[in-house]
Amino acid sequence: MTETTPHRIVIVGGGAGGLELATALGDKYGKSDNVRVTLVDRSRTHIWKPLLHAIAAGSLRRSQHELNYLAQAHWHGFHYRLGEMVGLDRAAKTITLAPVIDEEGREINPASSLGYDTLVVAVGSVTNDFGTPGAKEHAVPLETPEQATRFNRRMVNACLRAQHQHTPIAPGQLHVAIIGAGATGTELAAELHHTAREIIAYGLDKIDPEHDLKIVLIEAADRILPALPPRISQATLKLLQDLGVEVRTKARVAEVLVDGIRLADGEVVPSELVVWAAGVRAPDFLKDIDGLETSRINQLVVRPTLQTSRDDDVFALGDCAACAIPGYENGIPPRAQAAHQEAEFMLAQIDRRLKGEALGGFQYRDFGSLVSLGKYSTVGSLMGSLVSKSFMIEGYFARFMYNSLYKMHEAALYGRSRTLLSMLSGATRPTPTVKLH
Repeated sequence: MTETTPHRIVIVGGGAGGLELATALGDKYGKSDNVRVTLVDRSRTHIWKPLLHAIAAGSLRRSQHELNYLAQAHWHGFHYRLGEMVGLDRAAKTITLAPVIDEEGREINPASSLGYDTLVVAVGSVTNDFGTPGAKEHAVPLETPEQATRFNRRMVNACLRAQHQHTPIAPGQLHVAIIGAGATGTELAAELHHTAREIIAYGLDKIDPEHDLKIVLIEAADRILPALPPRISQATLKLLQDLGVEVRTKARVAEVLVDGIRLADGEVVPSELVVWAAGVRAPDFLKDIDGLETSRINQLVVRPTLQTSRDDDVFALGDCAACAIPGYENGIPPRAQAAHQEAEFMLAQIDRRLKGEALGGFQYRDFGSLVSLGKYSTVGSLMGSLVSKSFMIEGYFARFMYNSLYKMHEAALYGRSRTLLSMLSGATRPTPTVKLH
């Protein structure tokens, strides 16, 4: 490494882990001539993914939580490249970016390549519909802010349509079917129960929320929140049932229809809106990309150093990485806390790499899981090094812990002092002086 040839660190994916890592690296090396940090993402803005269900339900304004990549890069000393990675040439040490086309069909960026010395892939995950017929055509996933906004728009339009039509509201016309009762599906069910009634309260008097509205939560496993402890599952189930949410377990979806879903036993569940929140996988372009080893759901197989199994110069973190370590032989779970910890670990790894030192091994600390049920409650469990053993929490303390997770993410992006100030004074986050997206 010389002053005329800086070490090129390219991070692909501006989700929680990728953006936190780019920000930290920019803060550390942004003024150095020996290191150049570039973040690549196909979007222009970042939103913390656990907030998407609230954007879909309409209880959270997207604009208040978006962070512009171009502005963040300017403030923190890294470079931002608008683009989508579609290929990799490990021999030449370049990634291929697809052309960027605007809404009017005009090219913003042509197809191009970008060189690297250290590549970190942090592209997250996408919805896994398991090839279910009709899922791509008729179900709305919740992977991006655009999809969450689309669902919210469709929900509001469905209510307006029901209010202004001349015929009676048909059975199933204002029903929402949520496929998958993991954290996203469960949180959305509770949030929708409240926000849909709020929409109707704004003068949509033709709709009877108790008679016309219905939310159905469908899970193939024998209980909701199957990845969490049974006590949390049971407490959440009771709350949803008390709200009037219909919960169906041991129910496998065979087909998504234009106006509902068909279960494996042949029953048709009518529904105006269908959300697919069951299962995740890494993006398709990663599958066997330039000979790298991948899992059955397209994740890049990485060693405890987070280096891919077949290339020391290519790292992966977050949902797109299959990292098996002691205690997690089937891989670290795809959670925001895992991406946050891996980003912190990668900062130290890159520092060691630049100094020519041996790399360390990642150790995941599971602090538990929390599920936000809108204004009704928050439930979860604390575990790991925080306490001696796992125990269940709910109510205000659980809500505080849930909000703390988001504050940790904000602190990584804006700094601890600014985040603390915003909590104490209500001050807003930094924003660019002109609109950049």
